[in-house]
Amino acid sequence: MAISDLNLLLQSMQPVLHEGVYAYCVVPHGTELQGLSPVVTVTEAEGLTLVLPEQQALNAGLAILFRAAWITLTVHSDLQAVGLTAAFATVLGEAGISCNVVAGAYHDHIFVPVEKAESAMDTLRALQRGAG
Repeated sequence: MAISDLNLLLQSMQPVLHEGVYAYCVVPHGTELQGLSPVVTVTEAEGLTLVLPEQQALNAGLAILFRAAWITLTVHSDLQAVGLTAAFATVLGEAGISCNVVAGAYHDHIFVPVEKAESAMDTLRALQRGAG
């Protein structure tokens, strides 16, 4: 069941760091994506943004705009919940860690600079411990 109470969301967020490095890339509209397994796609006027395993991007010869670590908050957050993104973006920002956020139907996904992955996990765990 989706959770909307901010304190409960923070207490329950359980961040998980996915293995590997993920790459932000852009391809022109209509590009064939055969052989690629993006975890995120975003259609914009300028092109199709892909977030995919870095090795796939390299194998396809795609220009990499950002190398990221992928963190999932495993709590089932309500899409109408207020404050979760602001809370974790604030603490990550205070720690000097940029974050790019994608909300799925069940979970929030955070992409941070790959070299800051462990620091981001520590920061998110501290936020979780301090909630309540």
